[in-house]
Amino acid sequence: MIIVKCAQCRRKIFKYRKIGKGKLLHCWKDRLIEDYSLCKQNEVKCQCGNLIGIDEGKWIKMKQHAFYYSGNIDRK
Repeated sequence: MIIVKCAQCRRKIFKYRKIGKGKLLHCWKDRLIEDYSLCKQNEVKCQCGNLIGIDEGKWIKMKQHAFYYSGNIDRK
């Protein structure tokens, strides 16, 4: 499980179960454990107003450099 945080204010955005190596390009909604983000139409934002990603239906397309994450990544 990893914790995704805002790059501007460092607040938690969500807890996510990441599987496999590589960058976090998009987050599958069924792997979200806890969600602290604000969703307005199809935009996913932090409480400070920073745009984190775009809701594309089954996943959230993440905007690079708007967030960072830490934690353990599950290997396949």
